[in-house]
Amino acid sequence: MGISVVACIVLSAILMLNAQQSNGALSAETQMLIEEANMSGPYLGLVIPNSFEMDPLLQSPNFTSSNLFVDFSGRRFRFGTIANKQVILVMTGLSMINAAITTQLLLSVFNIEGVVHYGIAAHANPSFNLADVVIPQYWSHSALWSWQRYGEGPQDELPLEANGDYTREFGYLNVANYTVNVTDGSSYDNSLNNIWFQPEEVFPIDGTPEERQHAFWVAVDPLYYEISQKLEELELERCLNATTCLPHTPKVARVQRGTSASIFLSNAAYRSFLHDKFNITPLDMESASVALICLQQRVPFIAIRSLSSSLSGDPNEASKFITIVSKNSVTAVVEFIKQLSLHQLTMVKRQKW
Repeated sequence: MGISVVACIVLSAILMLNAQQSNGALSAETQMLIEEANMSGPYLGLVIPNSFEMDPLLQSPNFTSSNLFVDFSGRRFRFGTIANKQVILVMTGLSMINAAITTQLLLSVFNIEGVVHYGIAAHANPSFNLADVVIPQYWSHSALWSWQRYGEGPQDELPLEANGDYTREFGYLNVANYTVNVTDGSSYDNSLNNIWFQPEEVFPIDGTPEERQHAFWVAVDPLYYEISQKLEELELERCLNATTCLPHTPKVARVQRGTSASIFLSNAAYRSFLHDKFNITPLDMESASVALICLQQRVPFIAIRSLSSSLSGDPNEASKFITIVSKNSVTAVVEFIKQLSLHQLTMVKRQKW
């Protein structure tokens, strides 16, 4: 009996027990659907923040629905194929918490070979424009902080730093540097002082239970990142119709870093800080959360984001072209899956030779 079959049987038993102990959280019908679905796996999991990012894929001729979906824990898991590759689509909802819960449910319940996260994002890199698609090599969660008390500085140890709970390794934001309307040349300060960026505590499945590790930068899967280079040749949409077009041709590019936080970030000064400090390009509310779950579960992961904001120009431009922004992210994801499927098929053929 294969390991995957054993895992399915064990998981089914666990789910049945949980259902009995939690007022039927999973019905017998749902348990059966999950077990049957896993027998047909593995699947590539597509984790998507919102409906306006998911709908273009559902409507794409590249996606073929199997007409199977499984509903539980407030999520709908949709099954289908893209480029002959079996996929499960699931919408997370807004924010880091929703993204983490959904990704963990996906990986705990279904037979998943890898995760592709996609959607739209703000950005901080002046080298890119609205509707460009970027693929970072590393992601961080940039809203886990140690906020230093006023009167202390970079030379002072943070509370609990000696215990390994907090660190000064990844740098800080000095709020006083963003004081405005200082015209007399005098020195100035700010009682908000310094905000130190902190790594997440992670507990990998191949580690010792309850023995923490730390992660600030989470790398995407090396193979996925290598395959994504082929996307840089893609032609993306720039026109809504014959008369309404972006002034530039959108592009796909791999970049060094992206960051996430449960913050809708419109502030230009903080965006610039993140770019200058960490070389950040996309800014969103979910990707790092998906990355951290996949890191702990040891599942391959990549995130693809289409830029939904402009650092200059008409502030209403983004809302006008949001349809193109969403479509471009889907175009890139579909091409990535095609290239991944082709790579895996090539590997299978080589093994047979």
